[in-house]
Order: sequence, then structure tokens, then C-alpha cells
Amino acid sequence: MSNYMEHYQNKKNKLSEAITWIATPSAIELLLERIGYETLIAVDTESDSLFSYFEKVCLLQVSTREMDYIIDPLASSNADGVASLATVFADEQIEKIFHAAQYDISCLKRDYHFEFRNIFDTMIAARILGWKNVGLGSVLQERFGIVLNKKMQRTNWGHRPLIAEQIDYAGKDTHHLIDLRNLQINELRKLGRLEEAYEEFDRLTRVQSTPKYFNPNAYWNITGAKDMDPIGLGILRELFWFRNKQASKENRPVFKVIPDHVLLSFAIMYPRTLQDLLSIHGVSNHTVQLYGYAILDAIDRGHASPQTVAPYLPSSGQLPLDNDARVRFARLKNWRKQRAIARGVDPDVIVSNDVLFAAARESPQTIDSLVAVSNLGQWKSKEYGEEILKAMR
Repeated sequence: MSNYMEHYQNKKNKLSEAITWIATPSAIELLLERIGYETLIAVDTESDSLFSYFEKVCLLQVSTREMDYIIDPLASSNADGVASLATVFADEQIEKIFHAAQYDISCLKRDYHFEFRNIFDTMIAARILGWKNVGLGSVLQERFGIVLNKKMQRTNWGHRPLIAEQIDYAGKDTHHLIDLRNLQINELRKLGRLEEAYEEFDRLTRVQSTPKYFNPNAYWNITGAKDMDPIGLGILRELFWFRNKQASKENRPVFKVIPDHVLLSFAIMYPRTLQDLLSIHGVSNHTVQLYGYAILDAIDRGHASPQTVAPYLPSSGQLPLDNDARVRFARLKNWRKQRAIARGVDPDVIVSNDVLFAAARESPQTIDSLVAVSNLGQWKSKEYGEEILKAMR
């Protein structure tokens, strides 16, 4: 570890000689040619989820061993060029290194329909290794002495032009990932956890894309909605629909128009006047000035049209557990907790809740049937399969 730390103290605040900004299809073609010679690249994205109604990928960062590149998907001529990067992400011969890849993969699948093969996730590796802090900033500081400028995390990546601090932050997000991956490979190999890690990385390639659509029944998922009476639920429904329409019109995230907990307070307290609105915790003068009368109209509509049945939402696909299955599920969770404590990792590093739920529901009697009903990977089936079956019995 000291050798790595010494190496990084010498380049603590330094990126490659220059970050290459890519905003044209011809520049992407040159990048593709350059990446074609690589076996490892580091990748990250920046999106504008805090600033727009439907988020989009605003930057795509790629680092090789020698250079850092930032691709601008918002450049008017760049859409087709970004799509041409699909060959890189589907290439089995090039390992793509992310930190916390699930969100990036989901966004890239949604916006560009990329397919993914050969992923390395440095956050998942850190969790498998039992590192206490797994955020990229903490990992880089603890392992390499690198300090990232965290104030840029919540910046508006959709605004152009970007300032120098944004570009520097975006470049550093990938600049150190190849060295971090190499360090983790060595530690995973020493602990005999490399196969486990790559099994989890392979699972990431099947992450689903994040859909871009409004579900009019999703108010049912707001915390507290299921406890409301029909009138309160009708009010919540109308407020939920109003908020979505307003957020779309303003191209803002819905939570920046009115947060969920305030919608719920409106539905419970049923305010009748602008002054009533202002008396509710979390409601500002600015909100009442902008939306006050529209909120009151939505409340009146909901009061006049109560929601007497639960709104339909697609099933998660999980059938409810019967009494015996709930007992098995509790036993499995207790087994997992003890296993995690012994390894010094979080419980879901051992196996996920989905695996435990499926095993408890189906009660398989053999390892083969356990793998079939739960999608437990081959490595984990060898490592934990017999223990899982024993815990259920």
C-alpha cells in the first residue's frame, strides 16, 4: 500500500497533460481508433437528474492509461457519434471500469441502447473486500491520498459552457480508476475473491434501463399513501398529476416543484385557503405564489372524486410468502447476517434479498434447483449453496 501511496503523492493534483474535449463525430472516430488498442478503459457519466424533468446523459468520460477524454453528448452534431461507441461497450476484449456502474449502465442503455460486456466495478470490488468506505472520494483519499472536489457533484451538467472546475472534476472521476482496479485485482486475488467479483460484474451487464415515462398511478408509492382514506387518496392523486404537468412544463424535477412529503401533508390536512397552505410545514411563500390557486383547485377535484380502490401498479413479480416461507426467509436472513459479520462485509454482499426471497418461497431441496429458482451464481452456489439449504431446514 505504501508504494501506491507514494506513487500518488507525486501526482496528487495532476490529470493527464490535457483533458481532450470531444464534441464532433470526427473526434469520436479518432477516439474509437485510439480505444481499439486498449484492453482497459475507465468510464463514467454525468447526468442532470437534479435539474430537468427527464434526466439525460450530459457527459461521458473515458480514460485510458495515458489520456483522459470527455465526450459531450449535448453537442448538436454529436448524437450519432455517441451512438457509435456501442461497439466499445459490447466488446468482450475491452474491460470497462466504472465506480458504482449500475446507474451509469442504466442511463446509457436508456439513452443509447448500449449493450455491455466485460465490466469491472470498483465500488462492488471495495464492498467484496470489506472496505468500510466505498464512495469514490473516500476510496481515493484513503488508498492514494487523492482529494476530489465534492462540491461539483451536484452541479448542473446540462448547462453549457461548463466551467473549468466541472471539467476537472469530471476528468478525475475516471483518471484514477485503472490504478484503483489494479490495486483491487491484487487484493481480490490474495483473498480468493476474484471469481466472486467477476460474477457480480457480469450481473451488472443485465441491469435494466431507466424508463422515461410518467406513471399516473405512481402516487400509490408515496410513503403514507396506503394509509389514507378515499378522499385523502383522491386529493393526493390530483396533486400528483398537477405536479407532474407543472414539472414537465418547467422542465424541472418533480421534487423541486413540490416534494412528496408536502403533497402528502396537503392530502391529509385538506387546506382551503392560501393562508392554510402557508401554515403547512415545508411550504414557502414562493410555492404559494407560483402554484397556490392550482394546488387548491387540485385539492377540490380530489375531494369531489375520492379514490375508492387502490390504483393499479405493475407487479414486482414476487408472489407473497406464506407462513412457512416467512419462517424460512427469517432463518436465511439470520444465516446471512452471521456470515456477513464473519467476513466483515455488508449482508447483501453475501447474497441479495431477491435470492433469499426466492429460496424461501420455493424451498428448493438441491443446489441445482436453488440456482434455478433464485439465479444464484455459480461461484455463490459453490460457496454458500449447502449453507443456504441447511439454513432453510
